Amino acid sequence: MAKRIRSGLKRLRQTAKRTEHNQAIRSRLKTMVKRAGSGQSDDLLAAIKALDSAAAAGIVHKNAAARRKSRLIRRQRAAAG
Repeated sequence: MAKRIRSGLKRLRQTAKRTEHNQAIRSRLKTMVKRAGSGQSDDLLAAIKALDSAAAAGIVHKNAAARRKSRLIRRQRAAAG
């Protein structure tokens, strides 16, 4: 059995806490993107802002955020006419 090194145990605690936090943000992002697909411009702007902030924090890759924003805007334009 491996030694229980204090720094290793601390890293495990930090990782678990950070994973839970990031997962909550990703879940909220998915909900916002889904809601923005319904056609409300306020929801679209909120989703874009959330994607940008998540990409800046490193929770979502910046290219993934850009791709999602692009798809949202294309969907919005197609629905508008």
